[in-house]
This record gives sequence, C-alpha cells and structure tokens, in this order.
Amino acid sequence: MSKTALIVIDMINTYDHQDADLLLPSAREVVPVLSDLLKTARSRDVTVIYVNDNFGEWRSHHGELLQRALAGPHADLVEPVKPDRSSLFVLKARHSVFFETPLSYLLRQQDIERLVLCGQVTEQCVLYSALDAHIRHFEVVVPRDAVAHIHSDLADAALHMMERNMDARVCDSSELWD
Repeated sequence: MSKTALIVIDMINTYDHQDADLLLPSAREVVPVLSDLLKTARSRDVTVIYVNDNFGEWRSHHGELLQRALAGPHADLVEPVKPDRSSLFVLKARHSVFFETPLSYLLRQQDIERLVLCGQVTEQCVLYSALDAHIRHFEVVVPRDAVAHIHSDLADAALHMMERNMDARVCDSSELWD
C-alpha cells in the first residue's frame, strides 16, 4: 500500500462565517466519525496533516487558531478533532490545501503518495483540494462520512466529480483501511 497521509481540512474553526448555520448540522455529524478516523490513523502511524484556513489572520499561527476555536461557542466541534503533538499543520488562505502552501513539498519529503481528504467543506475546499491532488499525481481517497457540507446536493455532485473526473476513491470511513 502507498504511504498515506490523512489531510484534515479546515476543522479548526470558530464557525463565525457566512454559511456557518448551514454547515453546522453536517459538521456535527462528521466530527465523531473524524475523531474515530484520527484515532485509527494515529494508531497505525499514518501521517496526520491539518491544513487550515487562516481566516485572514496573517500574524497568527496554528496554536492561536486552535485556542480561538476552543474558546468559541462551537468548541465541542473542535475538541474531539484537535491536533496532537505528532500532527503536522499547514496554514492556507484559499480553498485548495495546495494553493500557495508548502504542502506539496512536505508530502514529497515524507514520501506520501496517497491522501485521505476529510474535513470541510465537501463542495468547496475538499473538492478543490482533490483536484489539485489529482493533477499532482497523488492517489486520492475521500471518506464520504468524514466530510461536512453546506449544501447536500452540491456535496453529492462534488463527490461524484471527485470519483469520476479525478479517479478518487469515495468510500465510507469504515472501508478506508481495507
């Protein structure tokens, strides 16, 4: 099996943004699944990389983003999926985890070939990240029960596009390590 990294997208979040009310119900469903996925990945020594929006806070670092999210009204969605000491962390400013970040370099340094994309938002950041991973020749896997959406119809379409156009494996998290 290819060397794998679990990429956790935008889960360090205060949910203080325009579409938060639409995202929160889906995020609440995904957090327990993602928490279990993180435990399994860590027990298997899978590289875990958080790639998170910096929310325009150019002077912040990942510790500050985490503390702000844990102090916010939706800390219950952050606490179960927060990074541990072995987790790597990359800040991003736009939708794709690759756009002007050092992620591609980091993955090559770690000899990673397979990316498991999870987090939020399926029809935005996960979709664009899957495309960018595909064009960089990474194997892409998306556990459908570990990605949160704003609009379920667009999320379903995004998952279909990832599978069909980007050769992504879309599966349930329970099938991930098969």
